Amino acid sequence: MNGVLGMAGIALGLASTILGGITVVIGLTKGRPRLLRVGSLYVWFMLGGAVLAFAAMERALITRDFSLSYVANVGSSRTPALYNFAALWSALQGSILLWVLLLSLYVAATLLWFRKRLTDPVVGWALVVLFGISAFFFLLVAGPANPFARTSGTAPTDGLGPNPLLQNHPLMVIHPPILYLGYVGFSVPFAFAIAGLITGRVGEGWLLDTRRWTLFAWGFLSIGIVLGAWWSYEVLGWGGVWGWDPVENASLLPWLTATAFIHSVLVQERRGMLRVWNLSLLAATFSLTILGTFLTRSGVIQSVHAFSNGAIGPYLLTFFGIVAGGSLLLIGWRGDRLRSPGSIDSPLSREGAFLANNFLFSLFAFVVLLGTVFPLVVEALQDRQLSVGRPFFDRMTTPIGLALLTLMGIAPVLPWRKATGELLRQRLFWPACFGVACVVVPVLFGADGLAPLLAFGLGGFAAGSAVRQLALATRRQGWRGFLGRANGGMVVHIGVIMIAVALAAQVSYQRYAEFTLHPGDTARFGGHTFTFLRQVAEDKPAALITSARIRIDGGPVYAPAQQLYKARGDIIATPSVKTGLTGDIYLTLLTPEPTSSATSGAPAPTDTTLTFGVRLMPYTIWLWLGGGLIAVGTVLAAFPGRRRRRPTDPVSAPTSDRVPAESRPDERELVTARRLGRLGAVGGAAADV
Repeated sequence: MNGVLGMAGIALGLASTILGGITVVIGLTKGRPRLLRVGSLYVWFMLGGAVLAFAAMERALITRDFSLSYVANVGSSRTPALYNFAALWSALQGSILLWVLLLSLYVAATLLWFRKRLTDPVVGWALVVLFGISAFFFLLVAGPANPFARTSGTAPTDGLGPNPLLQNHPLMVIHPPILYLGYVGFSVPFAFAIAGLITGRVGEGWLLDTRRWTLFAWGFLSIGIVLGAWWSYEVLGWGGVWGWDPVENASLLPWLTATAFIHSVLVQERRGMLRVWNLSLLAATFSLTILGTFLTRSGVIQSVHAFSNGAIGPYLLTFFGIVAGGSLLLIGWRGDRLRSPGSIDSPLSREGAFLANNFLFSLFAFVVLLGTVFPLVVEALQDRQLSVGRPFFDRMTTPIGLALLTLMGIAPVLPWRKATGELLRQRLFWPACFGVACVVVPVLFGADGLAPLLAFGLGGFAAGSAVRQLALATRRQGWRGFLGRANGGMVVHIGVIMIAVALAAQVSYQRYAEFTLHPGDTARFGGHTFTFLRQVAEDKPAALITSARIRIDGGPVYAPAQQLYKARGDIIATPSVKTGLTGDIYLTLLTPEPTSSATSGAPAPTDTTLTFGVRLMPYTIWLWLGGGLIAVGTVLAAFPGRRRRRPTDPVSAPTSDRVPAESRPDERELVTARRLGRLGAVGGAAADV
């Protein structure tokens, strides 16, 4: 029953995407607005099919329908209900099904948002692109990534359950969906950018239409990455949050290009410049989400995060080629219309800073992409293994990161067009003083090392600049000073700075030691005491658990553990963390391992010895607080700041509202009109800066 319902939902969704796309294309090419409205109705059938398929798979997991191969692989009667629900996205086929559901929700939300402009060719072609993307992912779940395939032979009486790493922390329930909301969300601005290129309306209209969509997709991706780092820290037991794993890099790549895009669009909206940059960055962002999906779901890389080898790799790689190649062809085709009507007057200006920002983020993305993909290329061409590890990434990205922190301190105080030296000295004095203090104070407490001290100083400089901007805004506007892209962006900057400084401190100043103790023994390390009280063994339905009770500094008791998952036979270490504002104490149990003879709740013999590891991790909580500030800043940036009258843009308005081509002013006239403030007479893109 579950398999029949699921396949019916997939068939309905796939048919709806194909028929809807064809109907809208005919309506656009034949000039028949009625067909555009009819074609848009297929979105609801597509969404209904996706919801039906998703619900059928969840029902199969909840009812333990082991007649389905996917449920037999990731479901189990011993798995707790919360992780049994999340098991849907714990493996390849289910993760693509989640992608299909979120993509359908995004398309439906887009239709609702632009429901009054369905006859606008830009909206129509954007809907066609979204139908095409949706059709590809429906084809995946209908064929090579079908989650409703039947179990060959007799169905088992129980399943293996999800990967043990994915069922021992609640973050597994929320981290993947939030990360996918970021990945999938970039489909909407990408579709509108392609629609603008197809229709030739490559002005600022499509940017205004999709500004919030891009912002929220970026926000979801940012929070997803931070939650992934938190999961890694709490689950994997290695004490770090970022190891330049290929799958981690796969999520970082689109984040880098999207961050560059979010900054760069301000220049286009304000002065009509950097159009090719913006289109290229957005196309690169969406292309990199597809490439990241290929890396994590094709089996070409070995990673604790990656799914096992699957059959969808060639499909994803082909789709990536179509998306990237098609975007480049369209940008080249519209090259004559993408010429900027203005130029950068001075490198020491807001425009110059954003251009430098584009270059640094693009360079950062290139380094990460090179280190991630180059070993795969060498293996494919020369059939030999090549490893690019953390030292390469740290060495290559550290100077870029420091340069970005410097730019984050300078850019917010720069005016448009040109800045004078006197103006910069006046605006940067207090941020620079704060930056110097952020170096002097750690040195007084014994900190050393050039790279971390530079990170502290430049982080303080950038934070001082952001706080200065927020203070000026709130002085002028009160609490509304925190609203708007510019001010919300400053809150995001502070969050990013906190993360950068915490990473620098964690990499440079963490300390580690191992101790072997008898019950009652006490060890001392880093000014802390660790007393081993007892060892406890527990027999749970899914796993055998051996844990240690360790009292830290005579206070609370913590319990690092090792878990032996019965179905798969995997042993997973579970750390226990004492969190503080200035640092964490991170405990891991190294020995003994769980055994099948464990007696639930029984203390170990008095002569049992235990080996555990202790890591002192400075400022780790700043990573999570910084992620929270990024989320808050993203929401603040989505709301308008000072109210502006938004004029009609002849480049982005619906066909029925646009002036005839022969009487429409060219781009230079639009820019001139913007400069003179006569936007109501000529029209142009509003810049909510």
